[in-house]
Amino acid sequence: MPIHDQSYRRYSGERERQGRAWTVIAGTGIKNMLGKRKFLGLLIVAWLPFVVRAVMMYFAANFPQMSMIAPSPSTFWDFLEQQGVFVFFITIWVGAGLIANDKRANALQIYLSKPLTRAEYIAGKFLILVTFLLLVTWVPAILLLILQLLFAGNFTFVRQNLFLFPAITLYSFFYVLVVSFTMLAVSSSSKSSRFVAIIYAGIVFLSDAIYGVLHLVTRSTALSFLAFDFNLQQLSYVIFRLPPQYSTPWPISLLTALAIIAIAVLVLERQVRGVEVVT
Repeated sequence: MPIHDQSYRRYSGERERQGRAWTVIAGTGIKNMLGKRKFLGLLIVAWLPFVVRAVMMYFAANFPQMSMIAPSPSTFWDFLEQQGVFVFFITIWVGAGLIANDKRANALQIYLSKPLTRAEYIAGKFLILVTFLLLVTWVPAILLLILQLLFAGNFTFVRQNLFLFPAITLYSFFYVLVVSFTMLAVSSSSKSSRFVAIIYAGIVFLSDAIYGVLHLVTRSTALSFLAFDFNLQQLSYVIFRLPPQYSTPWPISLLTALAIIAIAVLVLERQVRGVEVVT
């Protein structure tokens, strides 16, 4: 039997450009989630409100007696707020184990031992969650606006509400950005995805409960920035040009949301690290 030479040889294959490894992480994660039937079921349920509102738009545009259900700018705000419950469940389902599972399996050492930076690793994980959250917020909201244009057969509604395109985009992306960074930071702080889910739910519900108690004591809505959900709602009113429901100045709400992102980035910077080998 011939013995082949197994000595060192220069790699002759194609080399991938540096800085693109995050796309592999994101693509693999997205395919993995799409392969789960229960998760696909959740996505289908999350799109049911879109179907209902699309049917309402069709009837309002084609039957004059149904004009009372004709869409208005607040219709799109209502839709995005309604999707909040699906954002919550998808965030937990997809995001809880994004980093926690890698830490439990000691996979961070494998990831970061390759030509992959921490920023690329986080970007890949981040894109997985962002993709699914935008799929149930920004995508259906924009499609509703397009359907309204098609059903009406004219540009009257769109011309009168040109701000809706940037408003839907700005709020959806900012909302998803805050939620995704928060979940990734929590996920990076534990090796248990179940514990991460509990902590994230605690951040959302406990902050809302604290604000509720303070509101009862002070009889003022000025502290709404302390509540995770209500703080983002206050920004949504401003973006959609609706009367604010809380007396908190919107710059404070914006600074609070940016502070959440900044804290999440600091947590990720400290938690996502490889093992330093000392020789």
